[in-house]
Amino acid sequence: MNIAQIRRDFPILHQQVHGHPLVYLDNAATTQKPRQVLDALENYYTQDNANIHRGVHTLSERATASYETSRQKVQDFLGAQHAHEIVFVRGATEAINLVAHSLGRSLLRPGDEILITEMEHHSNIVPWQILRDETGVKLRIVPFDQSGTLLLDEFDKALNEKTKLVSVVHLSNSLGTINPIEEIIQRAHARGIPVLIDGAQSAPHFRVNVRELDCDFFVLSGHKLYGPTGIGVLYAKTEWLDRLPPYQGGGDMIRSVSFEKTTYNDLPYKFEAGTPNIAGSIGLGAAVDYLKSLGLEAIAAHESELLQHATARISALKGVRLIGTAEQKAGVLSFVIEGAHAHDVGTILDQEGIAIRSGHHCTQPVMDHYGIPASARASFGLYNTVQEIDALVRGIQKVSEVFA
Repeated sequence: MNIAQIRRDFPILHQQVHGHPLVYLDNAATTQKPRQVLDALENYYTQDNANIHRGVHTLSERATASYETSRQKVQDFLGAQHAHEIVFVRGATEAINLVAHSLGRSLLRPGDEILITEMEHHSNIVPWQILRDETGVKLRIVPFDQSGTLLLDEFDKALNEKTKLVSVVHLSNSLGTINPIEEIIQRAHARGIPVLIDGAQSAPHFRVNVRELDCDFFVLSGHKLYGPTGIGVLYAKTEWLDRLPPYQGGGDMIRSVSFEKTTYNDLPYKFEAGTPNIAGSIGLGAAVDYLKSLGLEAIAAHESELLQHATARISALKGVRLIGTAEQKAGVLSFVIEGAHAHDVGTILDQEGIAIRSGHHCTQPVMDHYGIPASARASFGLYNTVQEIDALVRGIQKVSEVFA
């Protein structure tokens, strides 16, 4: 990929922070937006702004067409069989809450079990805890080892006749671990157990095909896919969307309403209550176009090179310990520096113009596993360069000198 040319698509990158060129390495939290996405948002609000599915005037029809075209783009991006299997939501968190709420209300009984892992983001823990407290289902947790590799033997031991769903992260936002979800799905399906994949971190970084994976549910967030905030996707097989009851009521999710009875709309509108994030959906479609124009394989290869370079250089630094060293990893590098709190690390690096994430990364069980309160995390995107990694290394060396 021509990184210099790609960087010209991202106007936010061309600024200085505290007198230094911005080095943005916080892509696991959110990615920056290319001009193509910004233009799509501006065009909608300046040319087509109208509500969808309910107007016969030109603006409404144009907005509706753009909204539904974006759905088809996401369908193609994920390899889904039908466009109606793509439900627009606010983000991966809402998508998991939708499944937890609808599944819990309709198909789960006290004593049923939900299987998750020790490396889940809070958004794939808390919804199931709420469900547990409301319905009496149980949570079972699959551990990982010190390298950050999921223990598949423990996964097999946890599966039983009470397991009603496996919900697992594809790519850990704090460890960088890529879980073997093909194997996980096959083992769960062999017992007739459906699988939800949290793809918030994976979808922006390498090719995902939900039909090849044969997952039952897949969730992602638009803002981590170089799209706008407040938009995300729930992919679900048609059979599941047919079985699950609506998550919220009102707006597009109804077909007819009387005081005696409401009938629900067709898929996917049954799950899209109220006026949706129209601009966000259109912006997400533009982001998908952008990623496809670059090629997910090329993006993955570039970010893998960045990770290898960063791992080699940072692991060689005295007093620095990497958190998460699994064999299968993507562009996330968490670390702790001896004698320095992660927040101090982030603050000092910010003074050098380097943006990283400091904290527990909404994965406190992962921090507990390693006995640390927090870590510093550099996460790479398609526009990052080897030179930026080297700037990070110099920044870490400065932190070490301050706390020596």
